[in-house]
Amino acid sequence: MISYQTEGVKMPAIKRRDTSAWIKRVAASYGKKCGEIAYIFCDDAKILEVNNEYLQHDYYTDIITFDYCEDDTINGDLFISLDTVRSNAEMVGATYEQELHRVIIHGILHLCGIDDKGEGEREIMEAAENRALSMRE
Repeated sequence: MISYQTEGVKMPAIKRRDTSAWIKRVAASYGKKCGEIAYIFCDDAKILEVNNEYLQHDYYTDIITFDYCEDDTINGDLFISLDTVRSNAEMVGATYEQELHRVIIHGILHLCGIDDKGEGEREIMEAAENRALSMRE
């Protein structure tokens, strides 16, 4: 089950049923099925708190993905800062909706096993994001 929650922000205007179907298609393209996936949309203050408390990082980010995957079933909690999504969209010249969908799928790609911290991995992640975004109906 894919759930969508908010903490301190208004729920973004996404089509949940369509978004969930898209997430499942992307996961299936990696041979994965969706288990329990929770999106928690929040503000910068909350994402900083989560980053500090659980990862000991003292900076803002657009998404934090907690991976609880088992075998071929992806499970996780995905915290998304709508504040950072909005500012990143402005920075890269994308619409808020485009950037939000990129971040939504970014977390799923992490759960599917794609990393973006090591050398050359950022380019692999960007290619995977673009492929996943092209799968959106």
